Amino acid sequence: MAASPHTLSPRLLTGWIRGCIWHLERRAMQESPHRLLHLLRNVNQQWITFRHLTFLRRMYVTQLNRSLNQQVKPKPEPVAAPFLEKTSSDEAKAEIYEMSPLSAPGLSPSREPHAKEALELEAASVTEGPVAAGKEAKEERQWKEMKLRWDDLPGALARLSKIKLTALVVSTTSAGFALAPEPFDWTCFLLTFVGTGLASCAANSINQFFEVPFDSNMNRTKNRPLVRGQISPLLAVSFATCCAVPGVALLTWGVNPLTGALGVFNIFLYTCCYTPLKRVSIANTWVGAVVGAIPPVMGWTAATGSLDAGAILLGGILYSWQFPHFNALSWGLREDYSRGGYCMMSVTHPALCRRVALRHCLALIALSAAAPALDVTTWTFPVIALPINLYISYLGFRFYRDADRKSSRKLFFCSLWHLPLFLLLMLTCKRPAGRGDAREPQG
Repeated sequence: MAASPHTLSPRLLTGWIRGCIWHLERRAMQESPHRLLHLLRNVNQQWITFRHLTFLRRMYVTQLNRSLNQQVKPKPEPVAAPFLEKTSSDEAKAEIYEMSPLSAPGLSPSREPHAKEALELEAASVTEGPVAAGKEAKEERQWKEMKLRWDDLPGALARLSKIKLTALVVSTTSAGFALAPEPFDWTCFLLTFVGTGLASCAANSINQFFEVPFDSNMNRTKNRPLVRGQISPLLAVSFATCCAVPGVALLTWGVNPLTGALGVFNIFLYTCCYTPLKRVSIANTWVGAVVGAIPPVMGWTAATGSLDAGAILLGGILYSWQFPHFNALSWGLREDYSRGGYCMMSVTHPALCRRVALRHCLALIALSAAAPALDVTTWTFPVIALPINLYISYLGFRFYRDADRKSSRKLFFCSLWHLPLFLLLMLTCKRPAGRGDAREPQG
């Protein structure tokens, strides 16, 4: 029986739909592996990208930590960060540098802010200590006014008067008094001793009063009382006046007018000539050598009342000794003198500085030989003084040849013991006081 067209059309339609569905299912089954593989590849690429970013973040944290450790000085007792107070240092480091577990890209941003906060807090805690230490060090380097107490006043006045230099001046004055061919008078000696010491204190105090702006730039003099504000300029000038007036009075009326005049001249030469000349010309070294040569002359004139050949010889010895002493000292202080604005041979004429030091080391040998010729010592003195004169001359030659800090320091320290030993040998070989009178015929 033939089918009617009304019954064929639904069957054909149903078969066609089933065929389309079968075709689509077959095609989907054939393409699903490719799509799945493509999806897996995309996920793998995204995973690799995420791991790469994680690695970069770990590298960044490591490099930042290294740079902070290089900049920060280690402390004996490190202070823990506020958010790590209950944990140990090892646990804190583990917590800070703990990496987030590998997860999908959509879940990683939730932990990144916490890691950034931890990193910022760690950096802040590490840098906070060095900043505070740097501020404290900067405050220590800054100039601060020192408040003076009554028990500190004697020490401040001793530094103002350069007590060590004053002691050297008084000792050379005493040597000149003892070497004079006159009977030793204790009263005159004590007056000369005290008067010379007071005059030296006055000259040194006035010198520091004038050089406050320049001493503040030098490491060697930046802690002087006037520079630090420990004492006032009015107190310094008052102290200098209280030393100068009685000192000159003792030398003039207690000893003799010649010694008093030499004391006044030495104060004037040191304060009004040598002090301002230090910033003008290298001639200040020669003027300063004259200032140092006058005290033994004052000791001689205090004992004899006259200015004769023996006084000139003692002044010449102190004059020559000061060049190896001061030139060697100034060689190691060239940077300080440059900052202070002082015109010194060691700064502007270094070769001349070394030549002058060697020249006057050799001059001490000639002056030793002149002492017995002028009836100041016996002929034994140049012989026993020759070894120490040759040694200081040798060091002067080393300083001239090497021109370094080592040779200059050796020459300087040698000069510190050379002068007292040299004057002691002169005293042991002193010419007897009555020998010249014994040669005269009896009338």
